[in-house]
Amino acid sequence: MNPPLSHDVIIAGCGPTGAMLAAELRLHDVRVLVLEKETEPVSSARVVGLHMRSVELMAMRGLLDRMLEHGRRRPAGGFFAAIDKPAPEGLDSAHPYLLGIPQPVIVRLLEQHAIQGGAQVRRGRAVAAFEQDDEGVTVRQDDGERLRSRYLVGCDGGRSTVRKLLGVGFPGEPSRTETLMGEMEVGVPQEEIAAKVTEIQQTDRRFGLRPCGGGVYRVVVPVAGVGEGAKPPTLEDFRRQLRAVAGTDFGVHSPRRLSRFGDATRLAERYRVGRVLLAGDAAHIHPPTGGQGLNLGVQDAFNLGWKLAAQIHGWAPETLLDTYHAERHPVAADVLDNTRAQMELLSTGPGPRAVRRLLAELMDFDEVNRHLIEKIAAIGIRYDFGEGPDLLGRRLRDIDVAQGRLYGLLHRGRGLLLDRTGRLTAGGCSDRVDHLADPTAALDVPCVLLRPDGHVAWIGDDQRDLDDHLSRWFGEPAD
Repeated sequence: MNPPLSHDVIIAGCGPTGAMLAAELRLHDVRVLVLEKETEPVSSARVVGLHMRSVELMAMRGLLDRMLEHGRRRPAGGFFAAIDKPAPEGLDSAHPYLLGIPQPVIVRLLEQHAIQGGAQVRRGRAVAAFEQDDEGVTVRQDDGERLRSRYLVGCDGGRSTVRKLLGVGFPGEPSRTETLMGEMEVGVPQEEIAAKVTEIQQTDRRFGLRPCGGGVYRVVVPVAGVGEGAKPPTLEDFRRQLRAVAGTDFGVHSPRRLSRFGDATRLAERYRVGRVLLAGDAAHIHPPTGGQGLNLGVQDAFNLGWKLAAQIHGWAPETLLDTYHAERHPVAADVLDNTRAQMELLSTGPGPRAVRRLLAELMDFDEVNRHLIEKIAAIGIRYDFGEGPDLLGRRLRDIDVAQGRLYGLLHRGRGLLLDRTGRLTAGGCSDRVDHLADPTAALDVPCVLLRPDGHVAWIGDDQRDLDDHLSRWFGEPAD
């Protein structure tokens, strides 16, 4: 006998993806429980970058100011395979920068945002098993307690228990190379470090020691072969590998964080099986080249949240939840391909080095450099919404509107009809879609219908055509 229904959605994992998804669901009054196996938040000071699209998402939900308090803006260039080219001018974003911020801070802020919205988070608990039927999912925690929800979402990382129990294939390539990465103090002058790094990076771009404040350096050093799996490295491992690659261990000491990563690249065959879905690293893993992993997961959550909420509240069109896989699976496949390409360009062989030199020349052309930056920053994504203007299916940048800035109107996670004609209406969907009649909006088209994730679902000025698209994305009009 199933336990009583206690939640609408159970989320496995309270990393960036799980916390973002919980917050998005709570915007729509969905009852959410997040199970996180770690008893305490990760405290390591690893700094990651929020790329332009993720920065935009934070602005859409009123979180950006809090993120900016803890981060540092950096130029939006030099990401692709660490080829040092400046960002072109006029990138299509009101936030044309990378925000460097410690990953634990991102997780903490997103978790606080979700909890403040009403999400429940249980630490020291993980999904051990589950069964689904036509009405919901019964989840067994690792302490034996059984819970019942309408849906389960696995945001539990690359070794996802949910994905494995679901039986979803995870094809791709295992790691061929491994890299040690950590933060620690050094015992030699900065000038000596800089000279040695410059020398080694002539042939191996994966190597690096970079100061990150307070006398601490971020140390990245490649390893010959793969063999330690998930076992954390020791400081002695770093010293030994630094001596092998650089001829010196730089007197490293007092480590803050030590980790290793490989270049395994895998993509889940399906993001949804019935009432169980996958997001973030549970759905895709790839090398950290270009800094896209965390961003990709947060963007998964942003795409999924409003659709899952619509399904739970009963107004979702029949195929809406399936668009999550249809839209996000190709995006992940493209990220996997560009990280594969970047890893080849970071290889030390003469062939990859020659291709790298050629690509560096091509990136002097503005169109090439712009295309690669937009790819890494995820502002070039266009979902397939059918035939229409180029803007259809793309996200709309944060433009000026009569009430200030566009993204300030999206904090509640609702759709938005931005109407320069003043003649249109959201009609029976006004409980799900806001309407702003603003002839001064900085648009080159009469009107746009935005989904809650900021992507343009319709462009035009005809009410009947608009009504068809409102039904497609926001369901039948309310009585």
